[in-house]
Amino acid sequence: MTVRETPPAPDVFDPRQYAAGVPYAAYRVLRDHHPVAWQAEPEVLGWPAGPGFWAVTRHADVVRVLKDSAAYSSHLGATQIRDPAPGDLPFIRRMMLNQDPPDHGRLRRLVSRAFTPGRIERFTALAGERARTLCARAVAQARAADGTVDLVAAVTDDYALLNLADLLGVPESDRGLLLHWTRRVIGYQDPDEAGPGRHDATGRPVDPRSPAALRDMFAYAQRLADHKRHHPADDVLTVLARHGELDDAEREMFFFLLTVAGNDTVRSAAPGGLLALAEHPRAYERLRAGEIELAPAVDELLRWHPPVLTFRRTAARDTELAGRPIRAGDKVVVFHAAANRDERAFPDPDRLDLSRTPNPHVSFGDGPHVCLGAHFARLQLRVLYREVLRTIPRLRPAGPPRRLVSHFINGIKSLPVRVD
Repeated sequence: MTVRETPPAPDVFDPRQYAAGVPYAAYRVLRDHHPVAWQAEPEVLGWPAGPGFWAVTRHADVVRVLKDSAAYSSHLGATQIRDPAPGDLPFIRRMMLNQDPPDHGRLRRLVSRAFTPGRIERFTALAGERARTLCARAVAQARAADGTVDLVAAVTDDYALLNLADLLGVPESDRGLLLHWTRRVIGYQDPDEAGPGRHDATGRPVDPRSPAALRDMFAYAQRLADHKRHHPADDVLTVLARHGELDDAEREMFFFLLTVAGNDTVRSAAPGGLLALAEHPRAYERLRAGEIELAPAVDELLRWHPPVLTFRRTAARDTELAGRPIRAGDKVVVFHAAANRDERAFPDPDRLDLSRTPNPHVSFGDGPHVCLGAHFARLQLRVLYREVLRTIPRLRPAGPPRRLVSHFINGIKSLPVRVD
C-alpha cells in the first residue's frame, strides 16, 4: 500500500495570478486539504511584505467567520488583506465597512432610510432606459466592426457608473470623477487601472485608502453635500446631507463607500455574468426563450462570478477554526469565490445551473456586513440582462477577456464578444 501525500497549500495571495483567471484549482486543493491555510504575504508589485494571514476557503467556515463579528473583527485591522499604515488605521476605521456592531448597525440603519420604495421605482425605470440605450449602442458598434464589440467599454462600465451617479445625485458633468476614483481605489494593484500619481517621491506605491489620497474625493463630497442642502433632490446624497445624525466625517466616508463599492459591485458582476452566458450558449438560449426565470439566473451568475474575491477580518481573541488554532491579532481572510464552488454546499458546483435552488452563495457576504446594496445590485443586473437577452439573439466570446490584477475584486477590464 502507498500513502498519498497531502499536497502543499498553494499560494492564493499574489494578485498577478488573478489576471489569468480565478485560481479555482488552487482553491480546491485548499478546501480539500487546507481549509484554513497559512499564507505568506511577500512584497509584491512594490507593496511591502506583511505578516501573513489565514485563508478560509470552505463555505461553512466562511459563513462562520462573516457571522461572528465578536471573534472576527472588521474594526481591528480593517477589511483589506494588506495592513494599512498604522497612522491611517483610525481614519480607515471610520468607514461603516470597517466597523463592528453596534456602531456598524447604527450607520447602516441611517443610510438604509434613503432607499425608499418610490426612489427604487424611479431608479428601476432609469436603469431600464439606460440599458436599452447602451445595448443599442453596442449592437451598432458591432455592426460597424465585423460583429464584435467590447461589452465593458460599450455597456457595463457606463451602466454601473451612470446608475450610481443617478442614485447619489452627482451632476452629469462630474460623473467621470466617480469612475476615476473607483479605478484608483479598487484597481490600485493593477498598473493599467491605478493611473498616474500612484507612487510617492521615493518610488513606493501610494495607499489609495490614505487620507492624503482621498483628499480630493472628500472635498468634492463636502461641496456636493452643501449644494444638496440648498438644492435638495430625489437622491441619496440629499438624504445624507440633510440628515442631522451624520457628521461631516461620516458623510465623507459614506460617499467614499457608495462611490467605490456601489460602482464596482455591478461594474465587476455584470461583465462576469455576460462572459458566463457567452461561454454557455445553451444556457443563454434557454434564458432567452423564457425556460429559466431571470431571478435565480442572476444569483447563479453571481455565484459563478462573485464581484468580490476576498474580505479580511482580524481575530479579536484566541479561537479555533476548522481545527486550526487562531491567535488574537491574526488576519483571517475569507475567499468568496472558493466558498461558492464548495461541493459541500453546492451540488456539482463547477456546472453553471441558472435554475439552481437553493443557492446560498456568499457573493454579497453574510452576517451583519452583508452587502447593503445587494438588492440594488440584483435589480440592476436583472434589468441589464433582460435587455441584453432582448437585443442580442446570440452572444459568443470573440477573444479572451482582460482581467484585473487584484486578489480583492474579480474585475474584467475588457470583454470582446461576437454579437449575431
